[in-house]
Amino acid sequence: MTETEKDELIQGVVTEALPSTMFRVELPDGQVILTYLAGKMRLHRIKVLIGDKVMVKLDPYGGKGRVVKRL
Repeated sequence: MTETEKDELIQGVVTEALPSTMFRVELPDGQVILTYLAGKMRLHRIKVLIGDKVMVKLDPYGGKGRVVKRL
């Protein structure tokens, strides 16, 4: 990973599960963002539940993110 990719990854907690593998994730600063499940997690059928800690890759344009890892 390059340094810019490391800066975009942030840890959060899943607060709500929505249809089509979308989630609301609360970040450490209190901000709640809408996220979707990464393709590799869908491929390997990794389950994400409410209360799970996850790594989120933030969208550079803001407001959205992608769940890339379950912690």
